[in-house]
Amino acid sequence: MKSVAQILKAKPEQAVAAVTPSTSVFDAVRLMADKNIGALLVMEGQQIAGMITERDYARKIILMGRSSKDTLVRDIMTFPVMYVRPDQSNEECMALMTDNRVRHLPVVDEGKLTGLISIGDLVKDIISEQKFIIEQLEHYIAGDR
Repeated sequence: MKSVAQILKAKPEQAVAAVTPSTSVFDAVRLMADKNIGALLVMEGQQIAGMITERDYARKIILMGRSSKDTLVRDIMTFPVMYVRPDQSNEECMALMTDNRVRHLPVVDEGKLTGLISIGDLVKDIISEQKFIIEQLEHYIAGDR
């Protein structure tokens, strides 16, 4: 299994999209739509204040009849935010996501945000690794050494 650091390096987009707690939910959702992503980190300076996801929007705005233009991110964001270290494995991240029903994990190294991984990143890595193993086994069985 690869480490989180290796998975981050393989991502085509390294930048982490973020908003502040005082951003309107409408603007946060628009940013998610523009970037075709399902979550944003909520940052206060260099510190992670929370995370806002499509799930937060659906459950805390739509279902509660609130206005996304009149509601601030701080009012619906998820906090505290679970995070992982760059040296943790794909397997550890999958277990953490599954056990806690989250789809995104910030990557923090010595107190500094270094990236964000999603369940999609982890699944892509697992599929790639399995494909490689299958190809190697096929070559071995066929005698292509």
